[in-house]
Amino acid sequence: MSTLRNRVQLIGNLGNNPEIITLESGNKLAKFSIATNESYKNAQGEKVTDTQWHNVVAWNKTAEIIERYLEKGNEVAIEGKLTSRSYETKEGEKRYITEVVANEVLMLGNKQ
Repeated sequence: MSTLRNRVQLIGNLGNNPEIITLESGNKLAKFSIATNESYKNAQGEKVTDTQWHNVVAWNKTAEIIERYLEKGNEVAIEGKLTSRSYETKEGEKRYITEVVANEVLMLGNKQ
């Protein structure tokens, strides 16, 4: 189990078209969000769907594949690791963000 220390697997749908950034070094960065859904029945027996949004980033070859093939609504499987970072806004407020750094992306099904 020592190899499973920081590993994330998600299956969901892209919430927007990926944002592709080419850095001065020539490296590519893809940023996008995916929605995952979980359904359950509440106390009244009604079906409730809970949607969670996940920020995803990918680098280099993975980013190039994402740029070429993925768009809003596509269903994908993502494997990667969780990272957290902080930054300061122009107004001086400190913000925190948690992202999935994808190392594998698998395209599933059709877009919905």
